[in-house]
Amino acid sequence: MAELNKLNKKSQKRNNRAGFLFLLPLIVIFIGLLGYSFYFLSVNSFRDVTITFRHTEFTGLANYKTVLTDLKFWRSLLNTFILSAANIFCGLTFGFFIAIVLNFKMKGKRFFHALFFIPSMLPIALMAAVFSSMLEYKNGIINQLLRGVGLDVLAQRWLADPRLAIFSVCSVSVFLIGIPIMYYTADLTTISDSVLEAATMDGAKTRHQLFLVIYPMLKNTHKTIILSMLLGGFREMERVFLMTDGGPGGKTEIIGTYIYRATRSAGSNIGLVCAAAIVVLIVAFLISFIQLRLTEKNG
Repeated sequence: MAELNKLNKKSQKRNNRAGFLFLLPLIVIFIGLLGYSFYFLSVNSFRDVTITFRHTEFTGLANYKTVLTDLKFWRSLLNTFILSAANIFCGLTFGFFIAIVLNFKMKGKRFFHALFFIPSMLPIALMAAVFSSMLEYKNGIINQLLRGVGLDVLAQRWLADPRLAIFSVCSVSVFLIGIPIMYYTADLTTISDSVLEAATMDGAKTRHQLFLVIYPMLKNTHKTIILSMLLGGFREMERVFLMTDGGPGGKTEIIGTYIYRATRSAGSNIGLVCAAAIVVLIVAFLISFIQLRLTEKNG
C-alpha cells in the first residue's frame, strides 16, 4: 500500500511538472507584459511627460496631488461605482430569476439561454450605439412610443438631462446579464434535489424555497458576480463615451472616459494620466483584496 502511494505521488508530481512546463511560456509572456505596464505607469507617474515622451521632467508627487485634488476625478470614480452597482443589481436579480426559470424542464431552453447570453458577447460599443439611438429625444423609439400613445409628458431628454443621464446609461446593464445567468445556471446543477424535496416536505412554499434555500446556497456565486461586475465597471469606457461622452456637464463621466479625455486634451500630461491609472489600480486591488478576505472568512 505504501509503495502504491509513493507511485501515485510520483505520478502526480510528473503531471504537475508537465502542466507547469506547458504553461511556462504563457506565464513568462504575461508577467513580462504586466510587469512592463506597471513599470511604465509607475515611472511616468512621477514625471511631466508629453505625448512625444521626450524631455521629461521629474515632478515628484505633483501628478498624484493634482489627481487627488481634482473633483472631476472623484466624480468619475463615484459614477464608476454607480455603473458597477447597476451591473451588480441586474446580475443578482434579473440574472438569478432568469437562471431559475431556465433551470426548469421546458421546451426551447437552449434558445432562451442563447437569447440572454448573446447580448453579453456583443461589443459593448454596439449596445451603447443602439441604446443611444433609442433614447434620443426627437427621433428615439422610446419617446416616439410615448408620444404615439398620448404620453408626451413622459418623453424626456434621457441622455441630455443631468438628472436622468446616469440612469439612462445604467439601463444598458439590463441586457448584460448573460454572464451572471451562466454562473447561476452552472451552480444550480450542484444543488441536490433532496434538499428541495426536504423543504417541500417541511411545508416550504415555492417563494420560501427560492429565497430561504436556493438563494443562500448560491452565496459563492453571488460573490463571484459581485466581484466580476464591480471590477468590470473600471474597464468600461465605450458605453459612456458613445452614449453621453461623459456629459451633460460631466454628470456621467467615469474613470475610463476621464483618463481618455486627459490623454487627448490639448497639452496633455501623460504623467498625470499614469498617476490617475495608478490610483485606480490601487482602488481595484483593494476591492479585490477585501473581497477575497471576506470570501475566505465565510468559506
